[in-house]
Amino acid sequence: MIFWYNENMVTKQIYVEYLISTPVNYTYTNLAEHLENTSHDAINDYLNRERHSARRLWELAEPLIENKEEAYLIMEDSVIEKPYSKKIELEKRQWSGNVHGVVKGIGIVNLVYGDKEEAYPIDFRVYAPEVDGKTKHEHFQEMVRQAYYEKGIKANTVLFDGWYASVENIAILLRLFKFSI
Repeated sequence: MIFWYNENMVTKQIYVEYLISTPVNYTYTNLAEHLENTSHDAINDYLNRERHSARRLWELAEPLIENKEEAYLIMEDSVIEKPYSKKIELEKRQWSGNVHGVVKGIGIVNLVYGDKEEAYPIDFRVYAPEVDGKTKHEHFQEMVRQAYYEKGIKANTVLFDGWYASVENIAILLRLFKFSI
């Protein structure tokens, strides 16, 4: 996939299209490889210049989704590896399922809305317990609650790694779907 645009400038539309179209590698360098005459420094400059928040992501994704019960939510965490970093504020050593080991990087917890044809990221959290004091499970709970109560998501299926199958997380899902044991 090659993105075409004018004047060698990274824009919000280009960046959002890239995030929606790439299922695995969200790095500056990967995006730069798919843009002609663009360095990863230009992408870094763009991201430093623009404010990207979970709220803004939802504002961009909301008009694209068909909010229906047959859809699903996918909760997934990932690590953006930073193997050569000397000191990045949110970087730390953590488990990466991608490499099946501990890596140095920035942890992200993602929530994706999907159906049989499309998938859109609708929320994310940076995993930084030393900053906000939250575990990945607390991010899971917060994002699922917000998806249903604030965003009005109707999806009746939530997919997640077994790692998230705690009693508290399952209890929240049972209350959301009004099930009882």
